[in-house]
Order: sequence, then structure tokens, then C-alpha cells
Amino acid sequence: MAACIEPRRNSAACRFSRNPPGSGNNSVPACHWSTFCRPCPGDRLPPLTCTAREPRPDDDTTPSAAAESSDLDGLDGEEEGDFLWVKIQDEARADVAGEPMLSGYYLDSILSHDSLETALGNHLSLKLSNSSLPSCNLYQVFVGVLLDDPEIMEAVRCDLRAVRTRDPACISYVHCLLHFKGFLACQAHRIAHRLWSQGRQVIALIIQNRVSEVFAVDIHPGARMGRGVLLDHATGIVVGETAVIGDNVSILHNVTLGGTGKVSGDRHPKIGNGVLIGAGTCILGNIRIGDGAKIGAGSVVLKEVPPRTTAVGNPAKLVGGNANPIKLEKPPSFTMDHTSHLSEWSDYVI
Repeated sequence: MAACIEPRRNSAACRFSRNPPGSGNNSVPACHWSTFCRPCPGDRLPPLTCTAREPRPDDDTTPSAAAESSDLDGLDGEEEGDFLWVKIQDEARADVAGEPMLSGYYLDSILSHDSLETALGNHLSLKLSNSSLPSCNLYQVFVGVLLDDPEIMEAVRCDLRAVRTRDPACISYVHCLLHFKGFLACQAHRIAHRLWSQGRQVIALIIQNRVSEVFAVDIHPGARMGRGVLLDHATGIVVGETAVIGDNVSILHNVTLGGTGKVSGDRHPKIGNGVLIGAGTCILGNIRIGDGAKIGAGSVVLKEVPPRTTAVGNPAKLVGGNANPIKLEKPPSFTMDHTSHLSEWSDYVI
């Protein structure tokens, strides 16, 4: 079904129409027709619905990230998606109750949408649009990809959960969805990668460029990324075309996953599952960082790092030595522990 898109939100033409061009209905001849219609808050949700719902007796008014994460355990993908979307809407209503001046913002961003897919597509389209790249056009592309690929949305939910549980600065799911540029850059990359894989390289590279300009995160659309990825702070992250990032990886700001020169082909790092990469790290070349490894901040890594070990320094060296490196007991991407075992690497004390 075609729908009528009108950039002016207060225009009657922004409302849904079931009469596509050529149907004989010329009541709105100036409209553009496309597959998806951006919701109009005035049509979808009255302002009164922004008030917070009445608390239930079993509600925890200040739930911890761990408690919220445990609520998701045992749910299948569809149930988890429903839970997260309801949770995000509840958090938005609570924020509006505390800051009524934000009612319009939350209405446009969250409360006028039927699903996480359309809310995310809308928010990204507004963030990445400019005068020559209208948000309505980006909305069509983004929502089309998100609705067509359930695996991307499963990854989005895993990323939301990862940020909420690993980053103490994240106060809610809705805060992450709307305001964490690392999360938003990651989801824009997922869309761009899907388009790149479909042979739509031009639009994929345009999305990469806009993400680089807006979020200061430069991830080539050819790079592959797993689920549960945290890009913490994210400013200055660069990921090359043939890089691979596994599941449940945490990467801090100013990290480069790059090549070693002008060599073409498979030339970028492969990051295993559960890896933690500290701020300011450069990992160069087609090398593998093993599952559960940790790379200390400011390191330059030019050789493979075995699983569950820690590499620190420029050039990076294994903590404990090559012959008997110290093994990590827990995945560092979950613990976010940047400093354990460093005394075995250096006795330098300030």
C-alpha cells in the first residue's frame, strides 16, 4: 500500500491515504508517494497520553540494569522485542512526566510510533539528513531495511541490552536509543551493511559518510559486526572494509581497526567474541584477536592475540609473557575491567 508523505507535520497531506497516483483521487496532488509514512503525532496520539502510567504494586521505581537484564532471560526473540518496546515507551512517559517540556520531543521520537523499527528508522533519518538528503527519503530506506530483516532487529535489541548493562552512564533504554551516538552509529552501520550486501553501494557509502560527519564514527559498510556490541563514547572509532567484529564486543573511543598500507583484499583485523578494546588502541592488519581477549588503552597491536589474554603497550605485549600469558577468567567485554593484572606487565607506579 502506498502512503502519502508530506514533510510539514501539521499539514493534512501528512495523513495516511489509500489512494495512490492514478487512482482517480486528485484531492492531494502535491504529495509524494512511498511505501512507508512517517507517523504524525497529532494523528496518532493525543498529548494527554504522554503522562506517566499509574505505578503497579510490583513496580520497582529505580530498577538496576542487572535487574532489567534479568527480566529478559528466558524470553524468545519476539517476546524480548515486545518487552523492550513496552519498556522504552514506559520510560519515555516517565521522562515526560518529570520534564513536561519534552513532551513534543518524546511524542515525535517514541510515543507516536507503533514499533521499535519505525522509531529507530525515524530517529536515524532525522539525525543523518541534511538539506540535500531529506529525512523522508532516508526514512523510507531505513524502515524498509529494518522491517525486512528480523536479524538486524535482534541485533539492535542485543545492542540496547549491552549498553544498558555495561555502561553505568546509561540510565534507561530510551536514553540509549535516543542519545547514545555509539549505539546509533552501530545501527546505521547495520543498515548500510545490508544495503552494501545487496549491491546498493552508493547509498551505503552515503550513509557511512553521514554517520562519520554526524557521530564522528567511521565504519565501512563492508565491515561485519556481531550482536551485543557496545561502542562506548564512540568518538573517533574507525573500522576498515574487511574487518570483522564478533558478538558481545566492547570498544571504546578512538579505536582503529585498520590496514597496514595500500594492500588490497582481506586486510583488516578480526575481533573475536567477548573482546574488550581500550581507548586509543590501533589494531592493524589481517590479524585475529582471540575470544575473550583484552587490549589495553593506547596499545598498538600488530600480531595476533591469543584468546583470554591481555595485550598492552606500543608495540603490544602479552601480560605474563608469550610463554605463559595470564588467562582471564571472565569475558572482559562484560566486566569492562581495564586494569586487572597490569602489575604483572609493569611495576611502574605514579
